[in-house]
Amino acid sequence: MLADLWHAIPEPLQDPVALAAPFFLLFIGIEALAAYFLEDEPPGGPAADGGRAHPARGGYERRDALASIGAGGVSVLTMTAWKGLGLLGYSVLFAYVAPWQLSTGDWWTWVIALVGVDFLFYWTHRVAHRVRVIWATHQAHHSSEYFNFATALRQKWNNAHELVFWAPLPLLGVPPALVFLSFSVSLVYQFFVHTERIGRLWAPVELVLNTPSHHRVHHGSDPEYLDRNYAGILIVWDRLFGSFQPELHRPTYGLTTPVGSTNLLTIQTHEYAAILRDVRRAPTLREKVGYVFGPPGWSPVRSPAAEPAGG
Repeated sequence: MLADLWHAIPEPLQDPVALAAPFFLLFIGIEALAAYFLEDEPPGGPAADGGRAHPARGGYERRDALASIGAGGVSVLTMTAWKGLGLLGYSVLFAYVAPWQLSTGDWWTWVIALVGVDFLFYWTHRVAHRVRVIWATHQAHHSSEYFNFATALRQKWNNAHELVFWAPLPLLGVPPALVFLSFSVSLVYQFFVHTERIGRLWAPVELVLNTPSHHRVHHGSDPEYLDRNYAGILIVWDRLFGSFQPELHRPTYGLTTPVGSTNLLTIQTHEYAAILRDVRRAPTLREKVGYVFGPPGWSPVRSPAAEPAGG
């Protein structure tokens, strides 16, 4: 029955990430057992400083892990829907606008697709951290205060902006199915960088590839780690464009302001709600636009004369 459902999905939308899901769960189980039996630190839990968790290295918390797995399960469905929408636009670009159509039978087409998706992923990811309305979608992935394989599955449900950023590839003649496949390869690779069980790797590997050490930095909320290491597969983009930060100490994981919930809808939507509150409060159009399209944490700078008198 599952095989019939799989073949009923149009071929360009058949997602290797869905096929990899059982293996993701297997690795989560292995890592969770390692955390339970091999870790000397006590289990993590809420701390006195604002309720932020201080988990044991590589540790798991049941509700947090289930929230991540649940978010990942829903994201497989939402991603398929968004890719269906993208397939329509990409097919038009590929068939009627692209000056040529690259063949999947040529090895360089695969290289162009994989490297192209990875390059565009870097910029998509960087924009997601610098434009608040896009951050509202992406922040769900950063909301866990734990860093483990389960965290990798805590994915966003809205992929609209990614479809826009991938559009240059079908426009340049990359077959749409290969664009989607390359992104799935990237997601599968990125699953394995979400762990504290692997330290630094061989220096040449750390120089070229995104590794657990590099990605731990990306998930840190410490000032020196914020908005760093956007890479998907190749860390060279961060090195080239000035966003690289080596791991100096164990990061404090999660958002700078913790969500404080494992409810799936809250995790996915709380930042959208915060944007709406800020927009309603803002007295001018400029400020309303700033709260939507400015960076996360943006607030207007008012002159002293604009501030109410008294106190």
